[in-house]
Amino acid sequence: MTDSAPRRTVLAAALAAVAGTAVASTAPAAAADDRARRPAGHDRDRRPTADDRARRPVPGPALVDNRFWTSWTDWWTGTHAGARPVLGRRPGLAIGTPVGVTDYADPHTGTVSTWEYATWTSPVHTSSVPATEVIASWNAQTPPGTWIQIELRGTYTDATATPWYVLGRWASGDGDIRRTSVDDQSDGRSSVWTDTFAVDDPASGLRLASHQLRLTLYRTPGTRLTPTVWRLGAMASDIPDRFTVPASTPGLARELAVPRYSQNTHVGQYPEYDNGGEAWCSPTSSQMIVEYWGRGPRAEDLAWVNPDFADPQVCHAARFTYDHQYEGCGNWPFNAAYAATYPGMNAVVTRLSSLTDLETLIRAGIPAITSQSFRKEELTGAGYGTSGHLMTVIGFTETGDVIANDPASPSNEAVRRVYARSEWENIWLRTKRYDANGKVRSGTGGVCYVFWPVWPTAAQRRALRSLGLV
Repeated sequence: MTDSAPRRTVLAAALAAVAGTAVASTAPAAAADDRARRPAGHDRDRRPTADDRARRPVPGPALVDNRFWTSWTDWWTGTHAGARPVLGRRPGLAIGTPVGVTDYADPHTGTVSTWEYATWTSPVHTSSVPATEVIASWNAQTPPGTWIQIELRGTYTDATATPWYVLGRWASGDGDIRRTSVDDQSDGRSSVWTDTFAVDDPASGLRLASHQLRLTLYRTPGTRLTPTVWRLGAMASDIPDRFTVPASTPGLARELAVPRYSQNTHVGQYPEYDNGGEAWCSPTSSQMIVEYWGRGPRAEDLAWVNPDFADPQVCHAARFTYDHQYEGCGNWPFNAAYAATYPGMNAVVTRLSSLTDLETLIRAGIPAITSQSFRKEELTGAGYGTSGHLMTVIGFTETGDVIANDPASPSNEAVRRVYARSEWENIWLRTKRYDANGKVRSGTGGVCYVFWPVWPTAAQRRALRSLGLV
């Protein structure tokens, strides 16, 4: 990525180019059975004192706008062309009467196949944050013989419009089409970088004032098959350029019992899914959280994995998050969509503003996955540097430091790490950084995956609502 590229590490994040695969852990050894033993400090909740609250900075203007369509009422809004809302404990959108037939030439297989289709176009959403970037999320079920496409169109602050941009062609399986992003989309003012819409020159002042999403549902002609989409939406943001971000005041001591998996134990596995190891930080992190919520692949789902490989569910997550255009497993919405293929799960990609936001989630029992990049010396105890890496935040120590399940570890037992709050918060929230050669590179500006049950507890719902996710 060149210096003029958008404030984004989507390419680096998927590669998770950890400098060296043999990482020496400085963290305490993990429990022998991660799911049976609770780490020390689990569920200890230090409430912020009046002094803590007084020291917290006054919130500035909002930098992030989340808008998701999920309800029966939501699905009746917008424009329907063959798509119909479906009732149930989890209302969704499905194919009613297809409005046409089209051929799709899969660029990754060379196969041309014919599909019936229906569409739903959201109402125009005027963002509370005129945006430099937009990232979509969707939660769906696509039985064999079906798939979906997600597109975005917006209006700039100068009242001109973007074209329709493809943000993903997706299926939960890989037997019909190859899951893919679409390259080389631009109108000269904005572009799509794998999974992210971005204004090309934020310094110009141009922003995206509003946007709408178009969902196309495909099925094998002559069948009654249908994809079902339960959630569709996007996070719009305008994060200012910043090399440093001040640390927030600690307000919580709690640790969640999240399973621990190393990406590095999979080095060299499945070259067709980017070869394991350093490239698998995102699906490894996603799998940890999926299992924290008591979900995971069945034994028959894992039958394709080499029986000599440990933790086959990590291989499974890599295969079913893999973006065949990007040639990696780090497509952010594809990871969220993978998590939501498990029963009763919601998943989104968003941005958070501070570790205080993460404390809000942890307090409610919700771990999160964060994206960051850093030089080796910028994160004490990591033992590596990376141009983009995903790890799971599972709690905070008594002094407010971050407890993370870091998949860039030599073994499952070494995954639990404790990182200094000020260092960790800065590398996660900044949008600009210097690489090892002194060149300015991008940072993710607080990108985060959040997975939670469709029917959360009251405390979890309050936490999610406070962050604009429900």
